[in-house]
Amino acid sequence: MLQDMAVGRLENEFRNIAARAEDIILCFHDGQVLLRRDADDALTLPTLSQLGATEAPRYVFRLQEKNYFLWTDREPAACQGFVYEPVRQLRQLQSKEICFGIMTGWHLFNWYRNNRLCGGCGAETVHDEKERMLRCPVCGNMIFPRISPAVIVAVTNGDKLLLSKYAGRAYTRYALLAGYTEIGETIEQTVHREVMEEVGLKVKNLRYYKSQPWGVDGNVLMGFYCDVDGSDSIRIDENELSMADWFPRDALPTQDDGISLTREMIRTFGEGKEPKNL
Repeated sequence: MLQDMAVGRLENEFRNIAARAEDIILCFHDGQVLLRRDADDALTLPTLSQLGATEAPRYVFRLQEKNYFLWTDREPAACQGFVYEPVRQLRQLQSKEICFGIMTGWHLFNWYRNNRLCGGCGAETVHDEKERMLRCPVCGNMIFPRISPAVIVAVTNGDKLLLSKYAGRAYTRYALLAGYTEIGETIEQTVHREVMEEVGLKVKNLRYYKSQPWGVDGNVLMGFYCDVDGSDSIRIDENELSMADWFPRDALPTQDDGISLTREMIRTFGEGKEPKNL
C-alpha cells in the first residue's frame, strides 16, 4: 500500500528546525502540488535551494531519510522545470514514497490553512514550539491535526465479492463500500450502517484486516471483511453509488495498484487469503 516503503519510514514527530538547502519543500495551491515529472514518469519535488524561498518554510516530517517542509507563503512558489499538478491524480502513479509524502503534507497543509484563526474567539493562532499544535494566545484554545476515522468494507457472499462504483465523482473505477464514522458510533456500527445505507444489506462476521492513512481526505481508513447476512439482493443508494454487484473470486474486474487499501483487499479476496470467520 501507499505507506509501505522498501526503505526508511515516516518520522512524523514534530521538530522545530530550519530548512537547509537540500531539504524538500511541499508547495500547494488550488488543490495542486509543485513537482517535476521526468521522462519515465518519475516525480521530483523541489528543494529549498531550487525555490529561492522568500520566507522560512515549516517543518512537517521526515520521510526516506529526507526532511520535508511546507511552503507557508500566501503566494505560490514556482521554479524552473517544475509545474503544478492536481494532488488527487497522483494516486494513479507508482512513485509510492513521493505520493505518500505529498498526501501527508496535503493533510497538514489543509489543517494549517483552515485553522489560522481560533474557532472559539476568532483571534489569530500561533504554532506551539514543542509539538504540532496551534494555540490561541487569547483564549488558550489548543488545536491539533484533525484525523477522520472511516471504514473500507469488503462484503462477501461465499466466493463472491461486492464491488461498487461511486456516483457523481471523478473516480470511476470499481471500489469497496466506504464511509465515515459518526458521532457516538463504534467502528463496527459504522460497517453495519454504511452497508445498509449504500446497498440495503445486513452483514455479519466482521473481520478486521488492516488500516491506512489517507491524507488526501484527512482520513485513517480501517478495512473490514464481512459476510452478507440473509438476502443478497442489492438495493443501492443512487445518491452514493452508480452501481453495485457481486463478482466471483476468479473474475474480479480490477487489479491491485500497490497504492490503496481498497485494491489490496480486493486482491487478497481474489487470492483466497482474506481473514476467515472467527
